Amino acid sequence: MNLFTNRQSKQTRPRALLRNTLFSATLASIALMSAPVSAETLRAVKHSALRVLDPIMTTAYMSRNHGYMIFDTLYALDSDLVPQPQMVASHTVSDDGLVYTFTLRDGLAFHDGAPVTGEDVAASIARWGERDGMGQVLMSFVDSMSQGATANEFVINLKEPYGLVIDSLAKPSSNVPFIMPKRLAETPSTEPIPEQIGSGPFVWVEDEFQPGVLAVYAKNENYVPRSEPASWASGGKVVNVDRVEWVVMPDDQTALNALQAGEIDYWESPPSDLLPILDANPDVTVKNLNALGMQTIMRPNTLNAPMDNVMVRRAAIAAVKQKDVLDALVGNPELYNLCGAMFVCGTPLASDVGSETLVQGNGMDAAKQMLADAGYDGTPIVIMHPTDVGTLRTQPVVVAQAMRDAGFVVDLQAMDWQTLVGKRASQASIADGGWHMFMTNWVGADVFNPLVNNMVNGKGPNGGWFGWPDVPKLEELRISYATAPTLDEQKSLAAEIQKIAYEEGVYAPIGQYFVPTAWSNSIEGVLDGPVPFFWNITK
Repeated sequence: MNLFTNRQSKQTRPRALLRNTLFSATLASIALMSAPVSAETLRAVKHSALRVLDPIMTTAYMSRNHGYMIFDTLYALDSDLVPQPQMVASHTVSDDGLVYTFTLRDGLAFHDGAPVTGEDVAASIARWGERDGMGQVLMSFVDSMSQGATANEFVINLKEPYGLVIDSLAKPSSNVPFIMPKRLAETPSTEPIPEQIGSGPFVWVEDEFQPGVLAVYAKNENYVPRSEPASWASGGKVVNVDRVEWVVMPDDQTALNALQAGEIDYWESPPSDLLPILDANPDVTVKNLNALGMQTIMRPNTLNAPMDNVMVRRAAIAAVKQKDVLDALVGNPELYNLCGAMFVCGTPLASDVGSETLVQGNGMDAAKQMLADAGYDGTPIVIMHPTDVGTLRTQPVVVAQAMRDAGFVVDLQAMDWQTLVGKRASQASIADGGWHMFMTNWVGADVFNPLVNNMVNGKGPNGGWFGWPDVPKLEELRISYATAPTLDEQKSLAAEIQKIAYEEGVYAPIGQYFVPTAWSNSIEGVLDGPVPFFWNITK
């Protein structure tokens, strides 16, 4: 079975695989009664429910996905990872490399009818730059940002030349530098924006939003797409359906039955054990849309004892075997890699430095010794366990057992993913409801270099990503990477960053895996990319 390209043939399905349960079919029908059926309505089941609507305040992928529906970006990466202009018509750079002047293309307007201006862009980039790791590096080079000589110009003045300005503005995944109205972008980056108003290809249908149940988007009739073919997040965002509905079906069997019955059109991340059933259905396409795959990770909280002790963090990492995690999460070795590269296997910056025990699975004795040397006193380690997302519910169980085997006492706390997303932002002590560790997944495009990879951010509790490691050396090396003139120097710096990140126990990649997407053959034009895109699709 080839899950990385469209299938050319199908085998007859076994009769046992064709049977649907009455219960699951009933649940599917109930979930789909919220809106009238229309050939111009595309129904999708995503990997999780949407609750947090601000894509800058959080790195949660559902919030990012929501952002791509209603907001637009100045630049976007194409399928060759090359930045292409999106909202920008053209830009110039001064001879000294310090002044970037961007001219916005014609026809850009927000959903409330207001034109997009340089003031909106400046405020949006500033807000994004407070939260995102790559944005923070960019901001360290920025002297000022403002509207230009005309309303459709945006100007960045740098303190010193920086070669990654355009690359930063084209960041494809969490956090994405989405452009929003100035009045919204002036919302503190720690608080949610009060309205969902963008200039993107879809409009948010607020009155139909049911958190945890349904999210609805309508075609933006006033959107002017670019003329280039769509490629990843770049090119023409041509919307061919009237509305898109994200229907929540936490039960996998329900989603399977609904897709096969034609009640939904698109299933973002079916579990690997159901892929043979989908692959056997001639009316369904199964394909991996994300060539770099996913990196699943374990992230300790460096603020709360005993995880504030580097030896305890290193012991937890040494106890884990990637193969155990991936066998439980994916099962099929064709869909995963044992990969300890923080910047993802298959990329120029891939390295195995520091990852030996994770990949070889021989770190248990070392973990026990480090835990003893650290003087661990049996304090329960609070691991947050999301139970409602198929690609996240398994890792905490495997990691918790490995840590118990090493001598840790573990408190595995069950919750839904959106609760975890809210709780992980808290720096509260354990006594006040805080946490020690969680697992999450990143698309490869979010971790493939030290600037986009939020986990190697060493800024600590003021500016760092959840877990907040305070490692100034990491920040020094990230800035050196950002200004390195050659790929060889970047490779050397990336390897040093990975070495220090492992030594400090800031996080551990616990496997690289691939999640094919499934969709009905009644739709065409599904795009490859690190994000589920809903333009270019016809039904």
